[in-house]
Amino acid sequence: MDIQAIKNRFGIIGNSPALNYALQVAVQVANTDLTVLINGESGVGKEVFSQIIHALSARKHNPFIAVNCGAIPEGTIDSELFGHEKGSFTGAVDSRKGYFETVNGGTIFLDEIGEMPMGTQARLLRVLETGEYIRVGSSKVQKTDVRVVAATNRDLLERTQQGKFREDLYYRLNTVPIRVPALRDRKEDIPLLFRKFSVDFSEKYKTPSIQLDEEARNILVNYPWRGNIRELKNIAEQISVLATDKLITANDLRRFLPEQPEVNRLPMLAAPAQQQGGDFASERDILYKLFFDMKKDVTEVKKMFFDILQNPNVAHSADFHPDNHILHNYNTAPEMVTPNPAITSTQPIILADNKIDHHEEVEETLSIADKEKELIVKALKKHKGKRKDAALDLGISERTLYRKLKEYNIAE
Repeated sequence: MDIQAIKNRFGIIGNSPALNYALQVAVQVANTDLTVLINGESGVGKEVFSQIIHALSARKHNPFIAVNCGAIPEGTIDSELFGHEKGSFTGAVDSRKGYFETVNGGTIFLDEIGEMPMGTQARLLRVLETGEYIRVGSSKVQKTDVRVVAATNRDLLERTQQGKFREDLYYRLNTVPIRVPALRDRKEDIPLLFRKFSVDFSEKYKTPSIQLDEEARNILVNYPWRGNIRELKNIAEQISVLATDKLITANDLRRFLPEQPEVNRLPMLAAPAQQQGGDFASERDILYKLFFDMKKDVTEVKKMFFDILQNPNVAHSADFHPDNHILHNYNTAPEMVTPNPAITSTQPIILADNKIDHHEEVEETLSIADKEKELIVKALKKHKGKRKDAALDLGISERTLYRKLKEYNIAE
């Protein structure tokens, strides 16, 4: 089937090469039973591609179901997919068919497959390889003939390296990969999509259709659109309903576009690490670097100080001036070296008692948690307990600050 005919049939707007290639792959693979993995950010329209694959396949007259794996609780997803027997768990008052049984002969679309629990992944792998599954609470093996189309906005290969996704399942799903481009990667399509949404909403709400001036169109095209088509559609609806002047200028458009997140204002002492452990990950890296350098400098100063004490005959006033330093004898009370006007800056300082029986270098403790707590307390004190302002000053979200207050038991 022609690509343009596919676009017309499924309401797809755009002519970017990346979009056309993704559609071409979907059309070519549709009439097979190969497993397909659709990759793309949230909001790019991955489910439409699964519908295209099903509609152009030999299974088109059989059931199609879309399942969001991230929206089903871990304790019930096995039951949802594979069914359960009566009494198999609390609340199982009757036997129930799972999706792989009800959609037998059709297509199942597993959205957000990267959120699927590890145990369920093992069950899914068995279905893909043998067509067999077992209901929860049963020992009877059942057969199914279901084509699986999966989608994810995560990097599944990276998740396999982190131990969060089965490697064998990843390669089984990734038989045919399709990448749906983000909206910012198909800028030439943004004005077309916005015009289509604007016309639809003007008809829906019985309002005049809106138009963008040249500057507003440039802002629209160059906006990052992290929410992709879903976000663009939402903005078009807002403007269609709320705009008083139907010729939208750049200033009018900016009022509807969300503000972009501020860049972290902390000094960058090292390359930013990927935040795997929470919102404080990059801040911890910076603090580690800062404290390590401070500790190194303090250790070097201590070493210089003790070297001078052990070799007083080479300690010159250029380094240790008698007017400014107190040198300690570790066997007796500390003695101040009396200033002598006759001593010039080139004469050595002779200590009254040079014997050092013992000295001990105290290793400092540098706790990141303590420093975090100290920074949070200072920020709250500076902003008189206002969490929002303190979080902004620290470069973290207010939710993260609230969690840290609970974690460190800090009274506001």
